[in-house]
Amino acid sequence: MSKILLIDDEPVQRKILREFLEENGFEVVEAEDGQKGIDLFQREFVPLVLLDHRMPDMNGDKVLEELKKINPLSKVIMITAYGAVDTAVKVMKLGAVDFLEKPVDLKELLEKVETHLEEVEIEEDVKEISHDLSKVPVDFPLFVGKSRKLKEAVSLAKRVATTSWPVLLYGETGTGKELMARLIHELSPRKGSPFIAVNCAALPESLFESELFGHVKGAFTGAHKDKRGIFQIAHKGTIFLDEIGEMPLKLQAKLLRVLQEHSITPVGGTTPIKVDVRVISATNRDLTEMIRQGDFREDLYYRLNVFEIELPPLRKRKEDIPELVDFFIKKYSAKPMKVADAAMDLLVKYNWPGNVRELEHTVKRLVTLSRSTTIRPSDIHLKSPVEEMELPQDLQGKIEALEKREIVHALENARWVQTRAAESLGISERVLRYKMRKYGIKRR
Repeated sequence: MSKILLIDDEPVQRKILREFLEENGFEVVEAEDGQKGIDLFQREFVPLVLLDHRMPDMNGDKVLEELKKINPLSKVIMITAYGAVDTAVKVMKLGAVDFLEKPVDLKELLEKVETHLEEVEIEEDVKEISHDLSKVPVDFPLFVGKSRKLKEAVSLAKRVATTSWPVLLYGETGTGKELMARLIHELSPRKGSPFIAVNCAALPESLFESELFGHVKGAFTGAHKDKRGIFQIAHKGTIFLDEIGEMPLKLQAKLLRVLQEHSITPVGGTTPIKVDVRVISATNRDLTEMIRQGDFREDLYYRLNVFEIELPPLRKRKEDIPELVDFFIKKYSAKPMKVADAAMDLLVKYNWPGNVRELEHTVKRLVTLSRSTTIRPSDIHLKSPVEEMELPQDLQGKIEALEKREIVHALENARWVQTRAAESLGISERVLRYKMRKYGIKRR
C-alpha cells in the first residue's frame, strides 16, 4: 500500500482528503502544520506529499525546500489557491511535481496521485536494475535517458523478469529489442543458463526446423550425425526469436506445439525431448494485421504475447539524445570531448530513422574523424537520407550498407522482379522481402 503524507492546517480539508484517499486504497499520514510534516517526513520514507501552500506557521514554499533537502526523490503536489497561476509556476520551479487548485477536485486528485506514485515505482525499478547489473559485463545503453517511455519499458522488464512468461517486444529496427531481451534474461533466475538469439528472417527456411529442434543422423542428405537444436542448447535458459513475423506458417505451427507441450522432436526423430526454455520474441511488424491477412497464426500470437513491452523510437524520446551522445562519446573516445550547443541542436532535431543504433554509428564516426576535442555543426552531416550517408566505421554497419547496395543493384538488374532478384542473390524471396523492409528499399 502506497503511503501519502498530507500537510494541511485545515482539519476539514485533511479529513475529506484522507477519507477519500483511504477509500481508494492509500495509507495516509497527517500533519497539521509545516514543522510537524517535516518531522514526519524525516522519520520515514514517504513517496508522495500533498502540501497546502498557505499555512500560518511556515508557508508551503519553505516546507517544500526542506522536504527536498531531506529526500529529493519524493514527489510533492502543492495545493494552491484557485487561479494563483504565479504561485503554481513558482512551486514547480522549487521542485513540486504538480499542483492542485482549491477547492480540490477529487477525481483530478486521484489521477495525479496515481500518476506520480507510478513514476516513483518506475524510478525505483530502474534504480534497482542499474544496481543489479553493475557487475554484469554487458553494455546496456537502455538505461541512458530520462524519458517516461524509456523508464516504463525498463520497469516492465524488471517486473516480468522474475517469471517465465513469454514476452513479445515491439519496436522499430535499432530501438534495442535484443538488448531488452538480454536485460530480461540477466534479471531472471535463468541468468546462469544460455541466452541464444535467433534471427527468424535470416535463417533459410530449409534449415529452420533443424536449427531450432535439431536432427538425428540420416534425417536428410548431409545429416552425418545427431545435432542438438537451439531449444536443447538453451535448456533452462532463454531463446530470443527476433523478427518473429518472418517465420513461415508451417514452422509457426511447430513452434506453437513446442510452447504448448514443452518438448521438441528432432527432425527424423520419434522420441520427444523435454525442454525448459523461456521464449522472448520481437517484431517491428503489426502481427494483428498479419493475422487478419492470414500470414501469422492467432493461437501462436496469444502464446507469445503473454506480456508485451513496446520500445519507443528515438524520435519520440528526443530528450534522451544528449545523454546518449555523451554515453557514446565516453564509450568510443580515448580523450575527453564535448559537443557544441549548435551541434547538439542538430542531433536533437534529426528524426533518427535508424534509432539508437544509427545515433551510435554517427557518434562513433564523429569521434573517429574529429581533429578537435569539440564536435561542431560543420562536423555533422545529417541532411541526406540514411541510405546516402557514408559507410559506418564498424564492421556490422559496413556489412549492412554493402548488403543494401547489392540488393538494390540486383533489383534494378531484374527490373524489380523480386523472384529474379532473389535468385541472382542466392536467397529466398521471403528473405529478400524482409531485407527490403529492413533497409526501406522501395522502387522509385
